[in-house]
Amino acid sequence: MNISQLAEQIQIGERRSIARGISLVENESPQALELLRLLFPKTGNAYRIGITGPPGAGKSTITNKLAFLYANQNKKVGIIAVDPTSPFTGGALLGDRVRMTDVEMNANVFIRSMASRGSLGGLSKKTKEAADIFDAAGFEIILLETVGVGQSELDIVSAADTTVVVLVPESGDSIQAMKAGLMEIADFFVLNKSDRPGAEQAVMSIKTVLGLATRYAQHTEETWIPDVISTVGNEGKGIEKIAEMITKHRTSLERTNQLTNKRSERIEERIRELVTEKLHQNFWNESRETMLRNEIASVLSHQRTPYDAVEELVENVI
Repeated sequence: MNISQLAEQIQIGERRSIARGISLVENESPQALELLRLLFPKTGNAYRIGITGPPGAGKSTITNKLAFLYANQNKKVGIIAVDPTSPFTGGALLGDRVRMTDVEMNANVFIRSMASRGSLGGLSKKTKEAADIFDAAGFEIILLETVGVGQSELDIVSAADTTVVVLVPESGDSIQAMKAGLMEIADFFVLNKSDRPGAEQAVMSIKTVLGLATRYAQHTEETWIPDVISTVGNEGKGIEKIAEMITKHRTSLERTNQLTNKRSERIEERIRELVTEKLHQNFWNESRETMLRNEIASVLSHQRTPYDAVEELVENVI
């Protein structure tokens, strides 16, 4: 099957072709670029929801239950669960598909675990391209679940239309969220495992901080103000409220034209990323690799500085 045929099969939702397309992207195959070019005109219809938060907050459970809810509404749901990278295989270490028992056999749901592959932002560099494949294949909802690495997963904002931050009552989680910058990225919060002690206090503390933030921020009556939803994910309690809040946020974005602005910013950032990647690939040719190795000894002996080496390397580029 050539790339044009693969693209056609993806667009009609053929599952094996979707899996193959994502594998081409994830493995950085030379054919991936042509596939993405063919599919891009068919993207832009799916709504992308980021689910993030600290480790152990229950992100996979929330993702699982939310996908089950959407699937029962006869919506096609793509799940991209970004796992830590195995140091031995380079592949996804945890394999979230194992834990998503409610939806793994559902015909309306496609689950793909992807390795973070060194990406500090909690999202694999190829996650956005995989989401494009789901989009072109006619999936209406794409759930992006990040690695639970706290402060470094803030790039979920650039990939999602709505960002959901999942927290739990224990260990001053809400305070940690404030420190990590998650307060700034959340479109709303989910306090999961809210049947545990301290849940009410945690909700109140989050709302207090949100109240202080909105009090001093400049906003109008149309400004979206994040809220907090309490859930018990493993029992399915509160999942419908999450879906309702996502719909409410989407309506707000569309009414104020913020959804178009968000997607415009996403495209701009993607182009910048692709330019950086292309320049990096073209810059480090065999000649410059040799130049770099030749510079190491003189820099190590302090005869030259790293800044001198950089100037020489880029002299004929700029």
